Amino acid sequence: MNHRSRPGGAARGARTARQRSVRRRKINAVVFALPALLLLGALVGYPIVFAVVRSLFDASGEHFAGLDNYTEMFGDPATLKAIRNTAIWIAVAPALLTGLGLMLAVLTEKIRWATAFKVLIFMPMAISFLAAGITFRLVYEQDPQRGVLNAVAVGAHDAFTDASPYPGARTRGSQVLEAQKGGGYRTARPVRPGDSLTLGLVGLKPTALPATAAQAKTASAAAGAVTGTVFLDFVPGGGGRPDAVDARERGLPQMTVELVRDQQVVGHAATGPDGTFRFDAVPDGSYTVRLPAANFAEPYGGVSWLGPALITPAIIGAYLWIWTGFAMVLIGAGLSSLPREVLEAARIDGAGEWQIFRRITVPLLGPVLTVVFVTLLINVMKVFDLVYIIAPGPVQQDANVLALQMWLVSFGGGNNQGLGSAIGVVLLLLVVPVMVLNIRRFRRSQT
Repeated sequence: MNHRSRPGGAARGARTARQRSVRRRKINAVVFALPALLLLGALVGYPIVFAVVRSLFDASGEHFAGLDNYTEMFGDPATLKAIRNTAIWIAVAPALLTGLGLMLAVLTEKIRWATAFKVLIFMPMAISFLAAGITFRLVYEQDPQRGVLNAVAVGAHDAFTDASPYPGARTRGSQVLEAQKGGGYRTARPVRPGDSLTLGLVGLKPTALPATAAQAKTASAAAGAVTGTVFLDFVPGGGGRPDAVDARERGLPQMTVELVRDQQVVGHAATGPDGTFRFDAVPDGSYTVRLPAANFAEPYGGVSWLGPALITPAIIGAYLWIWTGFAMVLIGAGLSSLPREVLEAARIDGAGEWQIFRRITVPLLGPVLTVVFVTLLINVMKVFDLVYIIAPGPVQQDANVLALQMWLVSFGGGNNQGLGSAIGVVLLLLVVPVMVLNIRRFRRSQT
């Protein structure tokens, strides 16, 4: 009897030992995972639960408000603008970054100094968003003396377009000249052949005049001609007569002057060093002498990168500068793992480089491109630092995004943490599906 029972007893003993081993491994797993789970619960789980609960209360946190915060959120113009801008970020930034990273990853395979190029492109990832935001705030400055982009824009503009010779010049309540619609000046009374005009302007520093400017001279009248002098109607030290050329007053050379009849320009002239101009062989009739607006236009000041129209694209540009290296390195790693024999076989079969890229490289890189795109998609939903730092105060609402709006209504002056929590919950609901998709794809890639 004992002999026959030994095999059964041994089996039960082995089964018990296996159960103890499994139980021991589970206990060990729980013991090792418990600190991480506690930390995760304290830093992630509790804030999520607290935000959901807090979103159901009013600004004071003492009275239950139900879904009032969510109703207010979708009726608030500032929040709706933040949602619109977040949608722009989602639609533009991940796709641009993925495409740019793919292009750079492919191109770096064709150059010898690929490693140095990758280091250079990846280097902005080592810079904090705070430092990057301050840097691009300076890059986008309106003043060309400080903003790099506008310095380039102004230099390119001035290389092809002559600058206005006398920006800001104006009349001093002159009885001779009157302002015209659209800028510039014209004579207040009709002019006939044989007339000589004195056209005085102010609003210019004597030191700002061209080096060729000479002592102003009263133009002599001549039969059949319209003559005149354009001069700086200002005597250093004071004195002098309005609309008359005085000693020590200087002419305004290179000023464009037009002779107009029946709203048609019939003659052009340019003033000399002493400010004089002359229209010869003028038929009898009534005319107007005009100083076009081009003489007085302010210098080209560049592009208003930080203005309401361009602030969101400008910040997206800064974001691209930071994250392009990330996309390029990840896609480059996937590119280096592609089976080279497939690419070589396609070349042997006569496929061009564009066909290989479109029909072989991109499909094989599909999983990597998806990971990069989804990662960037999650990231742009949470963008905050760059928008807060780069956008000036007056246009911050034009660049507003959900993460920034959540901070503004909670701590940035709104002091309504109930509404801020509701925005945070909506932001979480937008991020979670993308995270779940990313996790599922990662698990499928491991099987």
